[in-house]
Amino acid sequence: MDKMIIKGGKALNGNVQVSGAKNSVLPLLFSTLLAEGEHCFYNVPKLSDVYSAIKLLEAFGVETEWKDDALLIRVGPLKAVEAHYDIVRKMRASILCMGPLLARTGEASVSLPGGCAIGSRPIDLHLEAFQQMGAELENQSGYVKAKAKPLKGAQILFDITTVGGTENVLMAAALAEGTSVLENAAKEPEIVDLANYLNKMGANIKGAGSSIITVEGVKQLKANEHHVIPDRIEAGTLLIAGAISGGQVKVEKCRPKDIETLILKLREAGFKLNEGEDWVEIFPQKSWRAVDVTTAAHPGFATDLQAQFMALMTLAEGTSVISETIFENRFMHVQELVRMGANIIPKTRVAVVRGKAGCLKGAPVMATDLRASASLILAALAAEGTTEVLRIYHLDRGYEKLEEKLARLGAKIERAKES
Repeated sequence: MDKMIIKGGKALNGNVQVSGAKNSVLPLLFSTLLAEGEHCFYNVPKLSDVYSAIKLLEAFGVETEWKDDALLIRVGPLKAVEAHYDIVRKMRASILCMGPLLARTGEASVSLPGGCAIGSRPIDLHLEAFQQMGAELENQSGYVKAKAKPLKGAQILFDITTVGGTENVLMAAALAEGTSVLENAAKEPEIVDLANYLNKMGANIKGAGSSIITVEGVKQLKANEHHVIPDRIEAGTLLIAGAISGGQVKVEKCRPKDIETLILKLREAGFKLNEGEDWVEIFPQKSWRAVDVTTAAHPGFATDLQAQFMALMTLAEGTSVISETIFENRFMHVQELVRMGANIIPKTRVAVVRGKAGCLKGAPVMATDLRASASLILAALAAEGTTEVLRIYHLDRGYEKLEEKLARLGAKIERAKES
């Protein structure tokens, strides 16, 4: 098992490029189950979650190949419709194979998913929508078994905005008979990216990026090619890395509009930023103000950036209140930041951060989930002394070679084996 060793106190400076979006490429990969032929994706990040998705696709009989800067997915007649526990337990997004399998073959058997332990993320909304579309569901020995021949278009109102639910139903509706209307749909850029590719394949989807998406089902889809959008969470993490280290960092190959809320909060804290169509640059700031943050569905402040922003607030002037409205257990990084000297009081879904410049000291800490890993690495960049971040396998699920990118900016960081 690997760990990260970081010697703090070095300001980061330079340009850094963002990889493709983890949260976009996973549903895109599963969308290939909808159409036979060769799908071609560019800007695919090489992450453990991507490899898990590829392994699952191959279990269905799909062929995959990395060729130059592209990932090729060759889909023929599917040989299986069961997503086994040994794969699904490693990655919650595996549930996204259910919609395409149901739509394409009329049946699916998917193990209940795993992933980061950041709180309850029930798939009930996915399953209720499939039932509205005519699927019959049964829970057997930890597997959800579904049958529907064929799926029917339906008017679906999500009780709670759900990214995964929107993606799963969107893919199923693309081949369903008739019209589907998804209300209270998620608006994330990754939803738009998926809809764009489905439309390239021949789907008829309108309204992606708004709360109401209309899907006219078609009889057949055809494989195509697509360039995965940049990872907005990585872009935000790299910006905060520049901010917390007191450096000047230009984040390239990103989409500033996708992290507009973070940029506004950084400016509110006192940071100067410049931005263009596909880049954003942050400038050195000796001290910054504490600001409050409440996570919300897009275009609100992303829950996936909450932990990283909290690390920044530990060094701010004043007290900030960080409210987590998406996941009820997403403050597991708090105690590790406290071990480094931060003054944070967690209260269920609210954390009160009393910032103080220079409070962070190097210490051995343990990553508990993907974004907590990034939070601890950011804190270590600004801490006095050396920090060891254990269990960074979480980090590899969502960041492509983050330590190499930070090292090129001047960070004293290296990967090593845990003893």
